[in-house]
Amino acid sequence: MDRREAVKAIAISTVTPKIFLQGQTAQQPVIDQDLAQKVAFQSSWQNWPDMEWVGPEYWGNRLQDWQIRDGKVVCDVSSSNRTLHCLSCQLTAQQSGFETNVEVELLNPQASAQHYTGFRLGAQGKFEDYRSAAVFGKGLDAGITTEGVLFIGEKQGTQKVDVSQPVDLRLLATPENGNYTLQLACLGSNDETLAELSTTNVSNDTLRGNIALVSHFTDQEENSAQPSVAFGNWEMSGAKISQQPQHTFGPICFAQYTLHDQTLKLTAQLAPVEAIPEHRIVLQIQQDNQWKTLQERAIDPMGRTAQFRIEDWKHEKAVPYRVLLELPLKNGIQTYSYEGTIAKEPTDAAQVKMAVFSCNGDFGFPDNEVSLHVNKHKPDLAVFLGDQFYESTGGFGIQTSPMEKASLDYLRKWYMFGWSYRDIFKDIPSACIPDDHDVYHGNVWGESGKHAPTDEGWTYVAQDQGGYKMPPEWVNMVQRTQTGHLPDPYDPTPVKQGIGVYYTDWNYGGISMAILEDRKFKSAPKNVLPEEAKVTNGFIQNPEFNIQTHYDIEADLLGERQLTFLKDWSTNWDKGTEMKAVLSQTNFCTVATLPKGSIIDSIVPRLPMPELGEYVAGDAPTTDMDSNGWPQKGRDEALRIIRKCFALHIAGDQHLASTVHYGVDEFGDAGYAFAGPALNNIFPRRWWPPVDASHQSLPGQPAYTGDFEDGFGNLMTIHAVANPRQTHREPAIIYDRATGYGIVTFNKEDRTMKIECWPRYVDPEKEPEGQYLGWPITVKQQDNYSRKAVAHLDELQIEGVKNPLLEVINEQSGETEYMLRIKGHSFQPHVFATGNYAVRVSHPESGREKLLEGLKAETGANRTRKVVI
Repeated sequence: MDRREAVKAIAISTVTPKIFLQGQTAQQPVIDQDLAQKVAFQSSWQNWPDMEWVGPEYWGNRLQDWQIRDGKVVCDVSSSNRTLHCLSCQLTAQQSGFETNVEVELLNPQASAQHYTGFRLGAQGKFEDYRSAAVFGKGLDAGITTEGVLFIGEKQGTQKVDVSQPVDLRLLATPENGNYTLQLACLGSNDETLAELSTTNVSNDTLRGNIALVSHFTDQEENSAQPSVAFGNWEMSGAKISQQPQHTFGPICFAQYTLHDQTLKLTAQLAPVEAIPEHRIVLQIQQDNQWKTLQERAIDPMGRTAQFRIEDWKHEKAVPYRVLLELPLKNGIQTYSYEGTIAKEPTDAAQVKMAVFSCNGDFGFPDNEVSLHVNKHKPDLAVFLGDQFYESTGGFGIQTSPMEKASLDYLRKWYMFGWSYRDIFKDIPSACIPDDHDVYHGNVWGESGKHAPTDEGWTYVAQDQGGYKMPPEWVNMVQRTQTGHLPDPYDPTPVKQGIGVYYTDWNYGGISMAILEDRKFKSAPKNVLPEEAKVTNGFIQNPEFNIQTHYDIEADLLGERQLTFLKDWSTNWDKGTEMKAVLSQTNFCTVATLPKGSIIDSIVPRLPMPELGEYVAGDAPTTDMDSNGWPQKGRDEALRIIRKCFALHIAGDQHLASTVHYGVDEFGDAGYAFAGPALNNIFPRRWWPPVDASHQSLPGQPAYTGDFEDGFGNLMTIHAVANPRQTHREPAIIYDRATGYGIVTFNKEDRTMKIECWPRYVDPEKEPEGQYLGWPITVKQQDNYSRKAVAHLDELQIEGVKNPLLEVINEQSGETEYMLRIKGHSFQPHVFATGNYAVRVSHPESGREKLLEGLKAETGANRTRKVVI
């Protein structure tokens, strides 16, 4: 492939110019008068020390490929399509001129017509947004090849320049007859013209968008460690250039926080500025119109985070905060800040509203509609339940070594997540928990942190053996960036390889949330199932193998440590807890079907999308052991604990939004679960179970609702599913895949949980009825343990405290049957077997309690017992 073909492959040129401007040279340009203005942009790399980041005005593709060295920016790989976009200036649609110039020093001596460097003009992405253009932008490339030949798009000069020494590239764009004339010149050290090239009839639309520097080396080994080019003194001027200083990104990129038990934890995510000597980063709050410094912290040198912890937080109103960073540069101390609000905890509010997200591919980046529509709901908190990005995010795949490059590779993807959604969580608390793709896995069976060997391959072969493919220090970095602001872990003891844990509880506004790590301790199915199952990527390849006959297999789901935590959490109703929820990466069943006979789900992205109202025939439930439907015994054990505190389960991962009612021994005897939709759907899973005349769907709902067993035999009642379908919206890769977000409202007054499921494109104010079919669904708190009662105890009339906590105890076994914070003063406990019971009535806030013993369970009991505590 020659240079022209390479340009055509990665850049868009709407015109193939054929005519030179006669008599015009780089020394005799046709000057547009609107160029006679102050320079719109001028790089300042000479003021920065050597570091692994090039400044807040730029976005580099990839992050790890661009550094500052000796006052210049260096692309330190020789690979294809490496770009450095200016974020603070864009080319507008205005019919005016502009000029840009930059110093170029080629560092890779290999001469080739295929390798080039220079400018990318009018870079545009999939969406009208400078961030989309910065990550995915294609445009008109113009510059010089490593053979020393100038080019503009597909047009190539005839002169050759000696590029063994630094040169200047200058490009002038002049409006002419509704289009543009472009003049490109290469100048030597004394501003003498070494070569020039002109072209005409370039459309105005071609010159609209971002301006970037580009390094393109096509036939080198991917991610070659050979530096390719150094740039210095980049300038732009002209009326066509719009200055947008608010578009800069970093050095403080975003921040996340939680408030729990009067402890504020906030993680500030920074760009790689940790190497700048004597930098200073502090957390401040605004009081009496003054900024007060609360704490100073160091920057983690790998994850580039600063983690703040403020004890005894007792502010009764929302408090503005800012993270302030001082960077001593060569031209003086530069100060940067990132501002948000520590929200007032909704302790006294009747409702607490949670926004639910997961599975964030880059198809919709920068996802403006999501932030816009979510914030109209005015949520009190946000939860991001895994797959904050995918390995393919931003292009270029992944880099797994060396460690410093691998950490920067992760940060680029993580920065894109924050760039999209920081407007959602900068002013409200949020939880963020990593899932498999966050640690560069298709699936993770963590087996308590063991190492997954990659000697025989990176994907199925490695991860099927269980454990983590990436080194433990890298995994810990990921966890620090995403979970460092969570409340302290229940038991911080690391697992194998020294990998940390973060499972914990978070109490906010009277809602107690258990945050689980349902990947870290889980057994790899290939290691525990018989060899005859022939497991690949969590799927059984042997169609004769019946997984349902292996219920009692020795396999971990949550692990003993998390089960101990769950039991403790389910009985802990301190700190004003009124309702409970469990947050995890995935749900405890497998709501998914594939064409009958399928033995793996790699076909999912290629399955056709049905029209609205069409029922897909020929599918069967899957046995995907990536879900928490397997191992079945561990699933049932977890649900038996969770239902005892009437907790709603909220999860992500599945890419298919659903609301189900779990069953353990019979349909509906456990709690409800909501798996939210994907933000950007990589695998558009579906639920089209085979149904016959005997099947009873829920009243007024599609045939895929009602009682079903998943592929493992787990009982589940399907209340709603957002199946992918044809929406006839563009881009179809987003909208036909049932993407969106969830809203869960905990009503502390009537003890209900309202579950909403919204397409990302729907404006909830303009289309209040625009949710996915089957939603909203309102679940009563007591429905989360709706096992059929066999008998009742006396109705209790409680005096002396408001909204007491009731614990029902089986006196024969000594086991707690359930615990519930009631609303009001009266409650008649129900039980699941006859016999004698005790009821502990307490008020955790005051410490008052009374134990009622020897209560006899009877059918049809209607006695009333007065209780004063």
